[in-house]
Amino acid sequence: MHHKAKKKMKRIGLLSDTHAFWDEKYLKYFESCDEIWHAGDIGSLEVAEKLAAFRPLRAVYGNIDGQDIRRLYPQTLRFTVEEAEVVMKHIGGYPGKYDPSIVGSLIVRPPKLFISGHSHILKVKFDKTLNMLHINPGAAGNYGFHKVRTLVRFTINGSKFEDMEVIELSD
Repeated sequence: MHHKAKKKMKRIGLLSDTHAFWDEKYLKYFESCDEIWHAGDIGSLEVAEKLAAFRPLRAVYGNIDGQDIRRLYPQTLRFTVEEAEVVMKHIGGYPGKYDPSIVGSLIVRPPKLFISGHSHILKVKFDKTLNMLHINPGAAGNYGFHKVRTLVRFTINGSKFEDMEVIELSD
């Protein structure tokens, strides 16, 4: 009997709300990552294609995304990495104030991690009621009222999230 080699942890690069804005720094900061996740308002197919060419990309479409992006990426994505179930949706709200469009499925089957974008407000918060981590990586693009563009990096180790980093992109 061969024992399966222990899987290595997965390093995730997370961003949202690029609004068609491309920054070479995305690739610099996601160099160490195994996957890139985009939580919507991608803004152009070109941004998605550049990210997907660099690392495997999981993405959802946002409210500003056109049919070209909606044909490729779903509105809601539920998937498992390592032993952690993840739900990603662009307009999702946050603990205590989830969007009506997603709150039902979060309560019925809470994932380990819920990711949303849309607000352009960076938020990492644990929901004690649902025993679930919520991350909104803020906005990586330059469209909107946010002052600082942000990315998030973290590691999935089994069902745990470790080494959470917030990266501020200065111009």
